[in-house]
Amino acid sequence: MVKVRLREIRNDLGWRLRRYRARRARAQSKAIFIGITGSSGKSTATSLLGHILAGHGTVHTQVLANTLKALVRTLYKRMKRAGEVDYVVFEAGAFEPGSIRPMAEMLKPDLAVVTMVRLEHFAQFRSLEAVAQEKKALVEALSPGGLAILNADDPHVLGMASDVRGRVATFGQSETADYRVTDVHAAYPDRLTFSLRWNAGEIDVQTPFPGEHFWLPAVAAIVTALELGVPPEEVVAKTASFEPLANRCKVEAIDGGPQFIIDAAKAPWHSLNIAFEMVAKARAVRKRIVLGQISDYAGSSRKYRTAYGVARDIADEVIYTGDNAHRSRASQADRDSGRFLELRTPKDASDHIKQTAVPGELILLKSSANLHLERIALAWTHDVKCWIPACGKSEGCYTCGLYEVPFEEHKSFVANRRIERRKRRYERLLGGLGFRRRS
Repeated sequence: MVKVRLREIRNDLGWRLRRYRARRARAQSKAIFIGITGSSGKSTATSLLGHILAGHGTVHTQVLANTLKALVRTLYKRMKRAGEVDYVVFEAGAFEPGSIRPMAEMLKPDLAVVTMVRLEHFAQFRSLEAVAQEKKALVEALSPGGLAILNADDPHVLGMASDVRGRVATFGQSETADYRVTDVHAAYPDRLTFSLRWNAGEIDVQTPFPGEHFWLPAVAAIVTALELGVPPEEVVAKTASFEPLANRCKVEAIDGGPQFIIDAAKAPWHSLNIAFEMVAKARAVRKRIVLGQISDYAGSSRKYRTAYGVARDIADEVIYTGDNAHRSRASQADRDSGRFLELRTPKDASDHIKQTAVPGELILLKSSANLHLERIALAWTHDVKCWIPACGKSEGCYTCGLYEVPFEEHKSFVANRRIERRKRRYERLLGGLGFRRRS
């Protein structure tokens, strides 16, 4: 008991020390700090903005890992290693009430960007107003004279303008937006294009995204870059060369095989129709939708039934997988004809697609991250051996990188890899000191 208590005290003191060092690093840094939040689009906006700014200065981008611990690590450890930078772009995620404010107060952003407010983490927030209140903490923490970049089309976001101590720039399709978006078009294989107009100019933008809904995070990043003084022509060029994030509608086209749109990072109910609409507008010889876990909805699991009704009108085949695969309420006629398939595991879904694929067909993989449906696409280019239905890891398979190793061997594989790395570092150290390893 005493040892446990001492360990707790040590861990608490260590965390306090890291936070102190992080605050000191923030106070001493001359970088421009940018915080980005929102119910959807923040990861893409953060990553794209970092990509654009990289051609205009030195940048540290913290994306996906969007917690207070990640921010502390960024400020006191990673920035120290990288040296002074011109820009720090940080994605701030909300997991429960009060989760953003500590990050915002430590970050003290010079620019705060809010993409949208939707009902996310339903069990914790319960209402749009509660989500908006949480996101607003980033805007309220702006440094004196800072800039808030807000979505003019979302009243919950636009309402945050009254709490800004500095300047506000709005973007959206609304005629009142400072940066107005028009001519939005995407119909895969045609990638997203749009025009952006503001008082000082106009640009036509080509992006690598397969769906129209990506205009919002793209414009959020572009407007921020323009406000920071990046030339419009440089913004256009960098946006066109951006590589979308894994599992966020990244396209994986297999030579002689299917084309996958991998949207397997999250599947909140409020955004499901957006993914389906993207498939509906696409052009392909055949369309299939693989649906896994839906999240963030109120009421019963009838949402799976509703989703199937929409999906079957869009796709030639709909595959439900995961623990809720039985909730589609698909008719017996749809099951008998193959219009609907209930395959409980990602491995079953992968095997079926491998056996029935048609060259050039389009397959949407849509689910919350727990099922790791990206493995279905990976199996076409890699020898995937990790097929556990739900591994418990929050990171995607592309980041984990262990999909070619059976799940039960992950721990030993990582341990052996760590030992090998230490051996190589030790040998390099000895080599630098003039010693040679005996054969």
